Amino acid sequence: MVFKIILLIVFAAITLAIGFYTKRHATDVNGFVLGGRSVGPWLTAFAYGTSYFSAVIFVGYAGQFGWRFGIASTWIGIGNALIGSLLAWVILGRRTRVMTQHLNSATMPQFFEKRFDSKALKIASSVIVFVFLVPYTASLYNGLSRLFGMAFNIDYSVCVIAMAVLTCVYVIAGGYMATAVNDFFQGIIMLIGIVAVIGAVLNGQGGFLEALKGLAVVNDPAVTETPGIFASFFGPDPVGLLGVVILTSLGTWGLPQMVQKFYAIKSEKSISTGTIVSTFFAIIVAGGCYFLGGFGRLFSGSIDIKANGYDSVVPTMLSSLPDILIGVVVVLVLSASMSTLSSLVLTSSSTLTLDLIKDNIVKKMSEKKQLLWMRVLIVFFIGVSVVLAIIQYKSNVTFIAQLMGISWGALAGAFLAPFLYGLYWKRTTKAAVWVSFIFGAGIMILNMVAKNIFPPLLQSPINAGAFAMIAGLILVPVISLLTPKMKQEQVDEKFKCFDEKVLVPKSRALEEQG
Repeated sequence: MVFKIILLIVFAAITLAIGFYTKRHATDVNGFVLGGRSVGPWLTAFAYGTSYFSAVIFVGYAGQFGWRFGIASTWIGIGNALIGSLLAWVILGRRTRVMTQHLNSATMPQFFEKRFDSKALKIASSVIVFVFLVPYTASLYNGLSRLFGMAFNIDYSVCVIAMAVLTCVYVIAGGYMATAVNDFFQGIIMLIGIVAVIGAVLNGQGGFLEALKGLAVVNDPAVTETPGIFASFFGPDPVGLLGVVILTSLGTWGLPQMVQKFYAIKSEKSISTGTIVSTFFAIIVAGGCYFLGGFGRLFSGSIDIKANGYDSVVPTMLSSLPDILIGVVVVLVLSASMSTLSSLVLTSSSTLTLDLIKDNIVKKMSEKKQLLWMRVLIVFFIGVSVVLAIIQYKSNVTFIAQLMGISWGALAGAFLAPFLYGLYWKRTTKAAVWVSFIFGAGIMILNMVAKNIFPPLLQSPINAGAFAMIAGLILVPVISLLTPKMKQEQVDEKFKCFDEKVLVPKSRALEEQG
């Protein structure tokens, strides 16, 4: 117990020290929101990865989908690495950095406003961000509380409030740079912790091969009669598995808190290095989490899914570990949760201040007032998330995965297609963006309040979210071709940033020979 407490004290001290050290970078809006667009490759890559993976992944998703799909749930982590990290950096990274600087946009709603010449799009998208980031923010605490309860026997409310206060202080102090540096520190903990935990859990089952043999003899007639299905390549439900891969991998392309990381990239070298580092990080952390969760059914004798839900799977798997490793796990999940929470509240506060309050509610807002508003809203958002988390816990409204699925589905369903096409295709129209906003958010609202009207496959918020994203990728080009296009000279002005010539070394390109 002493060791675990010392670990937490050291972790909190380092986190706060980083927050106050980076305070000098948060003296203006550009510095507070984007770190002055001068964040290096390692910090950007770790900020991307740690914002991606939180206690929702480690406890909620790894437990639920490991139980449902067995070892095949590892495909989710592989998809996160290849689609959610590697392809996201390759396809979005450079173009996002170039166009957002050219348009002078610091948030995703600002991008929609300036790319499509529509203030209404900015306001609508900022409302969607505000509404749907809240349930995701609240979901971050639940997994953490279960692990803290297991390790320290501390009341859930105390865990939630302590984590919220710590995050609030360092984000308010240092803004984006504080979150980026802390994300790097917390990401290192996550990498070390997940490797150590997987090794310890498998060792307790006699090693990897013995654990796999044990999983092969597990049978659940309620799922399938096929023997060895939980140790198979695609598991008992390949279609359901594909839906989860799409939502958790492709979804990052439309999440404001993820895409905004590309706004802050420093240089071309940062793109190349960041792509490699973030992909490696995702393979270890996401792949490791889902791989670990895939062995959850080996502990079925100690787990009551009906009584305690899927969120109890991973804590039960870890409960027999030595105290030192449990301490590492607690700090690991604390790191994952705080890094994601800081990213979410910074995105929410900056979006609400710059895109909704400024020029709409408060007509004249100086730089100093903008910073004050953002800091006040950070406190507000964290406070709301704490209240919702405690209410959700006391009333047992829903599981972690459902909260996250609703949030990811609505945000990515609304934003992914118009953002992607807006970066690459001049023909994308304002009307198509509106259709994507309404369809993506509307599908998830309907799924939340009247899921019985959907076909059985789409009643799950996971599958509904994946459907909203795929449908958006089809709807946007179709609607764009059927609606009036923007004035050509206006569009050309927005895309001219990609035609500017820059000098590059021969390692990047060869000169033409006469």
